[in-house]
Amino acid sequence: MPPRTEKTTALRVAVLADSDTRWKWGALTARRLTTGDGGAPMPRAEISGLLLRGRATPTPRQLAEVGDVGIDTGRVREVTALEFLDTVREEEYDLVVLALVGGAVQAMLHGLAALRTEPRPVVVTGYVGVVYEKLADGLLLRHGADVVLANSRHDAERFRTVYEGVGADASAVTEAALPFLGGTPHTLEQGRDTVVFAAQPSVPASRADRTYLLRRLVEHARLHPHREVLLKLRSKPGEHTTHIEELPYQRLAERLPGGLPPNFRLVYGHMGEVLDRTDLLVTVSSTAALESLHRRIPTAVLTDLGVRETLGNHHFIGSGLLTSWDHLDGGAHPRPDAAWLAGQGVAADGTYATAYDTARARVTALLAQDRLPDLAPYYTPATAPGYLPGILARHHLAPDGHPLPGAAAPREAGRVRGAVREAVRDAARGAYRHGVQRVAPVIRRMGEL
Repeated sequence: MPPRTEKTTALRVAVLADSDTRWKWGALTARRLTTGDGGAPMPRAEISGLLLRGRATPTPRQLAEVGDVGIDTGRVREVTALEFLDTVREEEYDLVVLALVGGAVQAMLHGLAALRTEPRPVVVTGYVGVVYEKLADGLLLRHGADVVLANSRHDAERFRTVYEGVGADASAVTEAALPFLGGTPHTLEQGRDTVVFAAQPSVPASRADRTYLLRRLVEHARLHPHREVLLKLRSKPGEHTTHIEELPYQRLAERLPGGLPPNFRLVYGHMGEVLDRTDLLVTVSSTAALESLHRRIPTAVLTDLGVRETLGNHHFIGSGLLTSWDHLDGGAHPRPDAAWLAGQGVAADGTYATAYDTARARVTALLAQDRLPDLAPYYTPATAPGYLPGILARHHLAPDGHPLPGAAAPREAGRVRGAVREAVRDAARGAYRHGVQRVAPVIRRMGEL
């Protein structure tokens, strides 16, 4: 059988994502893996966008705000896990990028293995940003993919250590970088002084902590009336992102005593466009800090709520970026540590252009093989009999990766159910989000009384 790269002039690629940020990562990763590297050019890629239906499936507005990822959002469609596996069988993709939470990656790996398609697609996965929690859990759930991308040298070393430490094959770990870094390097503009706080949906989690950060941001605006202070929000109330946001800053701002000063604004939109006019980026632990550092924008990581694993700001120990609102109010601008930056994949030194060369070469070599070895995740019914079945069952898969009995409906019935499901999907999702954002917090507060 000739290598698949010789069978067609177009490389068939599928990106499966389960949130707005993972869609951004997955789509841009697919682009960077299939753009050629100045050597033997890769064939033209036809990239299909698929969204795994769930609580965080992005809305059309969220897809639009991700920015240009080279895929027409009008051609992106939602699928269930079983529908995705059916699509892989029918479309005969060459490359599949799994931009999913760890459990969903594991389920898709077992589902793809059970398909036994010949030739099977090359499977790539990774992380959308800073990996500061559930390192072992998330990595082992991603084990089995042909390529597990690491966003930095630091992450690649950690990933290999975890795999080797449990006796798993670590050869899939491949160093690259965040695919959405870029933009114009920061320059000071006469008359512009803009501070941006990059909000996170679930960090911090409590009302008191989120209200504190909002209050300090507003006070900063009042202390500096000639400075534009922006609160960059990830989503509007009722929309979900990668993480659940039970206490949107928009709602907290409505209840803030004294109102908001005229130089303070809430903004949405593509992060890159906001960074175009940013002179100081402030966050607790958002990946936006790495985007900002890549552009050489002054960046601050807050210590006001402590330096804690639950906040994720412990990842920035040694960066030189840790500071507090008190210091920022006084005019401080942290200076990043060059050695720390070099290990984090920021590539402000100009090496970003080659950051995907190794990953691209690995994918090209895999595509050229006549037959790929069977997918072999670390977790199997033998190695994790008390863990794996539950993960697979959430996606209607049996422990062997095949659909559970009754889960795979006949195609004709599936089409009818699909039409009905599309009609009620938005209403059902809205009801769920109302429960998460309105009802659940009330029940928790009652439980604390």
